[in-house]
Amino acid sequence: MNLMQVFLEAFRAMGMNRLRAGLTMLGIIIGVGAVVLMLAIGESVREDINRRISAMGSNVMVIFPGSSTSNGVRAGRGVVQTLTLADAQAIAQLPTFNAVAPIVQQPFQVASGTTNWNANVMGVTPEFFTVKDWEADRGSLFGEIEIRSASRVAVIGATVANNLYGEANPIGQTIRIRNRPFEVIGVLASKGSDLGGGDQDDAVFVPFSTARQQLIRWGQPGSIHYALAQAASAAQVQDAVYDASQLLRIRHRIREDQEDDFTIRDLASIAEAAQGIATALTLLLGAIGSISLLVGGIGIMNIMLVSVTERTREIGIRMALGAKRRDVLMQFLTEAIVICVCGGAIGVGLAYAGSVAITNFSPMEVGISMTGIIIAFSFSAVIGIFFGFYPAKRASTLKPVEALRYE
Repeated sequence: MNLMQVFLEAFRAMGMNRLRAGLTMLGIIIGVGAVVLMLAIGESVREDINRRISAMGSNVMVIFPGSSTSNGVRAGRGVVQTLTLADAQAIAQLPTFNAVAPIVQQPFQVASGTTNWNANVMGVTPEFFTVKDWEADRGSLFGEIEIRSASRVAVIGATVANNLYGEANPIGQTIRIRNRPFEVIGVLASKGSDLGGGDQDDAVFVPFSTARQQLIRWGQPGSIHYALAQAASAAQVQDAVYDASQLLRIRHRIREDQEDDFTIRDLASIAEAAQGIATALTLLLGAIGSISLLVGGIGIMNIMLVSVTERTREIGIRMALGAKRRDVLMQFLTEAIVICVCGGAIGVGLAYAGSVAITNFSPMEVGISMTGIIIAFSFSAVIGIFFGFYPAKRASTLKPVEALRYE
């Protein structure tokens, strides 16, 4: 019996018991669909994390004012005003750094004409756009001239532009922040959400000097909320963290037995932790789907054992007419594999439909990868071979005389 005949016979046997074959495939359909969809979701989460980290800039670290301890009570990070503009400028002089951007920020109601919007107003220097690798989609960015003259100019994010101006061109328009007019000179390219889920485009950027003198009167003169810093290269990130830490300890006169009054977080470590979480999530979701495949495989073995019992007389006739044990073994094994592969194909179709539904009705964009399909089909084929072998082996070891007598 050639291979084509074996497959045709397997399909014929399935056709004679459509309901049973369908119920048998159900476990495989659910299992394969779950594996493919769960792997796709896990991969989408990983890609989303990579995209958000990339949007935050390369070789970037964040320097926060540190926590303080008073009478045994520790204040939160950023509460104490221990970081200054002079600190940021000193760190920028270190050879392991490419750029340092001091930042002050505060939410304000910004208005243009009759339209208003609540946005985060950030006072930044031109180095901010370098660190964030952020370019203007329309118009231009401000530079050192605007910083020195404390000009009332603003660069707005895509979200602010959409909410204040819609389809109109914001360049040259005037927005009011704290009842002060600012000219919009640029609209930034969209960056999307950061790692915390915040909208990076929902912000207005003004020169640092303008913000400190006219808008954000916070803390002591020269105090900043935090600073973004970019290491000279990816290989120098840890050296940059160490250099900045040592410099700040010297500048803040911190003794050896005292804790830092600042915190430095490099995005590389955050990215590594996030990738570890995404990998664990993918494995967990894949394991859940694999359990469904295992249950489906057990169902196949049970149904195949019943099929062997019901077709005992048929097996006896085949062997009496010259069929060899390996032919009977191959026949039943092929039936199990065909059931699994057909169920796998339907499962992939359901997974694709699920990915389209998730993409259309949620913020997550899920795409089915060929790797996930190959893994699922390989699993289903292995399940068919593994769980189909015992029933097939049992069928092939039946004695023809006893099989013919079976009622």
